[in-house]
Amino acid sequence: MSDSTTPRRPPRTVLLRGGEVHSPADPFATAMVVEGDAVAWVGSEGAADSFADGVDETVHLDGALVTPAFTDAHVHTTSTGLALTGLDLSGAPTPAAALAGVRQHAEARREERILLGHGWDATDWPGGLPPTRAELDAASGGRPLYLSRADVHSALATTALLDLVPGVRELPGFATDGPLTGAAHHAVRAAALGSITPAQRAAAQRAALVRAAELGIGSLHECAGPDISSEDDFTALLALAAEGGGPRVTGYWAEPVTSAKGAARIRELGAAGAAGDLFADGSLGSHTAHLHAPYADADHRGSALLDADAVAAHVAACTEAGLQAGFHAIGDAAISAVTAGVRAAADRVGLARVRAMRHRVEHAEMMTATTVADFADLALTASVQPAFDAAWGGEEGMYARRLGVERARTLNPYAALLRAGVPLALGSDSPVTPLDPWGTVRAAAFHRTPEHRVSVRAAFTAHTRGGWRALGRDDAGVLVPGAPADYALWRTGALVLQAPDNRVANWSTDPRSGTPGLPDLTPGGQLPVCLRTVVGGRTVYRRPNE
Repeated sequence: MSDSTTPRRPPRTVLLRGGEVHSPADPFATAMVVEGDAVAWVGSEGAADSFADGVDETVHLDGALVTPAFTDAHVHTTSTGLALTGLDLSGAPTPAAALAGVRQHAEARREERILLGHGWDATDWPGGLPPTRAELDAASGGRPLYLSRADVHSALATTALLDLVPGVRELPGFATDGPLTGAAHHAVRAAALGSITPAQRAAAQRAALVRAAELGIGSLHECAGPDISSEDDFTALLALAAEGGGPRVTGYWAEPVTSAKGAARIRELGAAGAAGDLFADGSLGSHTAHLHAPYADADHRGSALLDADAVAAHVAACTEAGLQAGFHAIGDAAISAVTAGVRAAADRVGLARVRAMRHRVEHAEMMTATTVADFADLALTASVQPAFDAAWGGEEGMYARRLGVERARTLNPYAALLRAGVPLALGSDSPVTPLDPWGTVRAAAFHRTPEHRVSVRAAFTAHTRGGWRALGRDDAGVLVPGAPADYALWRTGALVLQAPDNRVANWSTDPRSGTPGLPDLTPGGQLPVCLRTVVGGRTVYRRPNE
């Protein structure tokens, strides 16, 4: 027990020295002092001597690189943990391999009522088809089984699982023998995820948070909602993260808001906004992204899940309540509906008020010159996933198969967004693509379409400071005095600056430019290895034997 006369202990101080500190405060910094939960000083090795006797701990970096911790701006934490600890079919090269994985998983998890798996993708499988329901019934031993596709916008389910969901066969998106989409998928997913016990859920969430910390990720944006997970899952994750010992978690709850009462409900859940995966459409891989023109490999234009009027109502209500809004939008028609709706909301409540809220759009893949300009004018944050291009881009990738080569080349135009002044926040959409921050930066800098590439520095900033700015925090995600002490230590090679324009690269690597370097991320080379992750001045990961 303490009272006002009890002296407060001074905050613990740590001196890091003998490395490379990535800081705009001093591009040649080799040392940093942390006081409590904030950065106190950044500077040279010689100046660090004056701090040496007055700190609680000195960390000898031995040449290691110190950077701000990464922020992954789009994650599904429980699903990520389930993929890490359970049946992950992302590496299955054929339907037979997927079925073998199901059989092994069913044998190993006899105690589980409903089997869960993730990651299959039939795009490159023979015939482009997944296993039949009869094959899955046999492989699972007749048990309930839910297998989400890689993009999580469709799924396979066994007969036993369908039988647990009354009326599912009459819902939109039901397929007699194929992937489920739409309402049918949501109903089956709810039943499958509802079978997870609190202990299983906690174990999955911890596994995901541990994995993030191992990769130098200090913050996650959880994109939850009633069509994705449950309120119990969401609040349990926020409570777990609040205990400390791992990355920060900022939660978004994707539920439409039309009134102050609705906004209050979002806040009561602990959410930072009514954003994230509030679906304006689906995904390209599942043929459910909403397009202006039909798919190249299907005679339809996907699914319109929100129109401009619904978008406007949501954005206006959120803006008036001081709550951040946002949407999942991938197809060009969905993005047009979102920008038209946000514009209508701005006409209703004022452009300056809408801009001040930094409303966000997740994925924003099929952009046009018009929608890029709209994003800039409306101050919309583009929360994007460069690993999508790495996985599905190129002239023979999934994008080209769904859209044709010419349309596929327009996807994920990061350089155009940055030139227009659109804020970028990078993420993974894990488990759609894995948690992999340096791989994400590499994917943005070495985009399969050269004109969409950005510099490593720009991508790194979008994956560190960009995530904080998306939350309205301009003082974080960078190592300067006063900023939160969220940082990571890395073992890496020589530091360079890589840019898509050689003139920029030549000037930026000139010492007169004062531009701090970053690791060489040329494809094929080794990515940096995380040695330590610190969040709020507390070590949440330390590499063994380092």
